[in-house]
Amino acid sequence: MKKVFQQTTTFIRILESLWRCSGNKSIWRRFFVLVAILTVSAFAFQTLVHTYLVLPDRPFGSDHRNDYSFFQSSSSSLQSGESLKGGTPQKVHLTPTNSFISPDESSKLIESFSVEQENTKLEARVQKKTSGTANKKDRNLADVTKGGMSLSSQRHVPPKQKHIWLLPPNEALVLAKREIDHAPSVNEDPDLYAPIFRNISVFKRSYELMEMTLKVYIYRDGSRPIFHKPPLKGIYASEGWFMKLMEENKQFVTRDPEKAHLFYLPYSARQMGLALYVPGSHDLKPLSNFLRDYVNMIAAKYPFWNRTHGSDHFLVACHDWGPYTVTGHKELAKNAIKALCNADLSERIFVAGRDVSLPETTIRVPRKPLRNLGGNRASLRPILAFFAGSMHGRVRPTLLKYWGIGKDEDMKIYKRLPLRVSQRMTYIQHMKSSKYCVCPMGFEVNSPRIVEAIYYECVPVIIADNFVLPFNEVLEWSAFSVVVAEKDIPRLKEILLSIPIRKYLTMQNNVKMVQKHFLWNPRPIKYDLFHMILHSIWFNKLSQIQT
Repeated sequence: MKKVFQQTTTFIRILESLWRCSGNKSIWRRFFVLVAILTVSAFAFQTLVHTYLVLPDRPFGSDHRNDYSFFQSSSSSLQSGESLKGGTPQKVHLTPTNSFISPDESSKLIESFSVEQENTKLEARVQKKTSGTANKKDRNLADVTKGGMSLSSQRHVPPKQKHIWLLPPNEALVLAKREIDHAPSVNEDPDLYAPIFRNISVFKRSYELMEMTLKVYIYRDGSRPIFHKPPLKGIYASEGWFMKLMEENKQFVTRDPEKAHLFYLPYSARQMGLALYVPGSHDLKPLSNFLRDYVNMIAAKYPFWNRTHGSDHFLVACHDWGPYTVTGHKELAKNAIKALCNADLSERIFVAGRDVSLPETTIRVPRKPLRNLGGNRASLRPILAFFAGSMHGRVRPTLLKYWGIGKDEDMKIYKRLPLRVSQRMTYIQHMKSSKYCVCPMGFEVNSPRIVEAIYYECVPVIIADNFVLPFNEVLEWSAFSVVVAEKDIPRLKEILLSIPIRKYLTMQNNVKMVQKHFLWNPRPIKYDLFHMILHSIWFNKLSQIQT
């Protein structure tokens, strides 16, 4: 090739010399261009011949994995594409980053990478949906890399976790229940603060087993906006954020219902009310009848509801009407686990120990759910107690009657915050500047002020008889809040002043420490609000098991 190039160069130089000596330059210019084109063509042709005739034969798109000898090295099972189990090699198809893979090979690799197979025999039987499997398999490759457990972590699974994975779901739950009953003693943990828990040893072991064991199947049935369209803004945002993060989750969600320990009914009580309630009718039957028909449909379509009569199914509803949406179906009301903001024992719908009290969170900006966190230290909180809000329900008018503005300088109790007051100090600034934030029930027992007080590091004062506090099964609310009976509202200031300053400082510090368990994170992190809700559902399911 080098010789041909030298000869061509010499020939071009001769032509240039002739061109300089000639008077008719236009003819020589055309001749020179023609020769240049022929030269370049010859060079390109010889390059192609050298590539495809001289090099070893290899068709386009062939398997290049044999070129990478380190993929077959027995000294590194993670890179070899093989793992030994009982002396038998099991291939894990790994792809060299620089190799070219044909479309057919890519499809096969995606199938081998998939941790949870989309098209199980059971789903083929009960759902009879076979279309779009190729796209689902493509998404599974992303699921493996983005999921809660990476491929590398799955290759280093503790023996006990492997054992749990091999057990049928019911047996795995029984084993987890026994493990929790014999939880090892824990006094300190770098990620948990013992004083805010009823029993940190039990919580820690239960949480570990949840991460190790729990799989949730989400029904895909149901159309928007009632299903699969979570509201992420406003005072009912808790049900929406949980739905969003649950449906995006890869660690706990399984596509194989036979592997599931729990089944999620992904509906929004808020969206149901907007879609079905007739304003002014005061009739909630259209809502309960709709959910009744939905449960009857999945019970007829799938075997899972009838297998346990709904005891391994759960729902999450934060709207005030959440409890009333389940009354049309006896098994749904009696057996299913209901995570409700309206956790009112007096209604006889919420069952303590089985159902879950859901924190009510106000999200004003969904893109920034953690805005305005924190508050002033104790010495910069001159207000003894603060409340401002609408006069809903039976408790708030009584609170205003005894402690409304002008009654006591230490007690800042308003209806809605007056404009002249809010111009000097906003609602949030009031909470950040108060020692105690009063959280009276409205029409229903729960209030977003409880979580707001925690966000702004103000000790919550909860006035709501028959209210089961969020995460009551694991959190020690007396360590970071004050619960006042409705009948003791006239003595509210006396009760607050009777708390020693040292105890108050401890309580406020505990509020700071419990705060992380009430935070929504766009990407859930350990022990945050998403995980705490899921843990309470898991924990209460285990509490129903007799060992």
